[in-house]
Amino acid sequence: MREKNNNALAYRRLSARDQSKYSLSYQERSIKDYCDRNGLNLLNFYTDNGESSYTFDRPDYQALESFIKKHKGKARYLIIMDHDRFSRNLTEALMKIDELEEKFNIKVLATNEDLDLDTADPDIFIQRAFKYLIANQELLRIRKRTKDGIRQAQGLGRYVNIAPYGYKNSRDATGKGILEIDEEKAAIVRFIFKEFVKGTPVYIIQDAAKKMGFDRSGHSVIYNIVSNPLYYGQVKVNADRKNPEKLVNGIHQPIITELTFLLAQERLGIKKNKKTRPREDFPLRGVLKCYCGHNMTAGYSKGKSKYYLYYRCHIHTSKNYPGESLHQSFDKILNMLSFSDRQIKIMTDKINANIKNKLEEKTQAVAERQKQLEQVCNKLERLEERLINDEIDGAMYKKWNARLRQERSVLEDSLNHMSTEGIKGRIDKIRLYLPLLSNLGEVYKNSKLKGKQLLLNTVFKLGITIKEGKLRTPYIHGSS
Repeated sequence: MREKNNNALAYRRLSARDQSKYSLSYQERSIKDYCDRNGLNLLNFYTDNGESSYTFDRPDYQALESFIKKHKGKARYLIIMDHDRFSRNLTEALMKIDELEEKFNIKVLATNEDLDLDTADPDIFIQRAFKYLIANQELLRIRKRTKDGIRQAQGLGRYVNIAPYGYKNSRDATGKGILEIDEEKAAIVRFIFKEFVKGTPVYIIQDAAKKMGFDRSGHSVIYNIVSNPLYYGQVKVNADRKNPEKLVNGIHQPIITELTFLLAQERLGIKKNKKTRPREDFPLRGVLKCYCGHNMTAGYSKGKSKYYLYYRCHIHTSKNYPGESLHQSFDKILNMLSFSDRQIKIMTDKINANIKNKLEEKTQAVAERQKQLEQVCNKLERLEERLINDEIDGAMYKKWNARLRQERSVLEDSLNHMSTEGIKGRIDKIRLYLPLLSNLGEVYKNSKLKGKQLLLNTVFKLGITIKEGKLRTPYIHGSS
């Protein structure tokens, strides 16, 4: 009479995302207790920690299958804590169980199932299918919850992935992830953008960056950097079924300016879409909106004796609004928005105080960086002295000389971007331009088209709405 095969293999799994209440140690105890109760001889234990439940492409499960194929017939059972530890993919799980049974005579059992369970029974098949269906549903719920959480964080300006070159992952006061600038690498990022905007060939930029310590390689690595909006302070919010992908202001500090990024995009051939091209005669084009929300177009309409300027919506084409009348109405709005001398003084004092603090912080940072640069220069001098005095050989000198020169280059580049002149220039501009806010109408009138457009887009970020022939400004500076 043939001896009964009581050999068993065990498998346990824990995913980083599934938040299972069954720890690996708990699964191990349950499986061992099951084997002891049923007189099974446990040959091997296989464990996947942090692996997906949706696929069987897991390291230790692959090792389990290799053992089964190499030692066919040695084991009769595969014991798992519960079926959702085996898989959360309904189709894949049932196919895998059938394959193990048919090809290798391996019976897959959970610790809450009897050893003599008839897996060929249709009722058992339905019960298992239902369990895997519930597990599959839970997996999809976990994925959606994770995806929604990521998108919510992105919408708040938080970057949730591994930090790109120039940044490092850190934690804020609440323990949440945040990007922090890595100053040495950020200097290289600024160098890449600066040279790219200048028109320097990419291979030359990459070689120069490599000498500065840039450790990334590949044909597209420079293009990937100069096309990443994260560097000028924007975070990409993933698209979902209802909302398209978009950019929002990030909570991290930018490494470059928006202007530098836009210039880089122009060189890449990604020019910002200009929906309207304003002309001197139509200063409100691109700012003026119809009550339906669409931008108004502008042009001339021929009358009996001359042409008349007008604005109209390309949706509601039946109405033309006289440009001269709208321009006069807009002048009145600007005059009403002008600030009093007292308001301007309050703003000037507050801005000056803020800039003074920034100037002090920047001056302190520059002094610290200059001190570091001086230390590196002193090290270079001492290194040369040691070579002259035969205290070190040529190979050692070359190694440390290259490292210190690279460090000096990074510090010098960082100092170039930490100049306090920019802040001082802002103070001069404030003193020059803030008083002009007392008469916005006159400023607008005397400005050229570019200046008018800048004023319009700054003050009326959400546009000016026309309804029943009247201009309405429900939103100014983005607040009601």
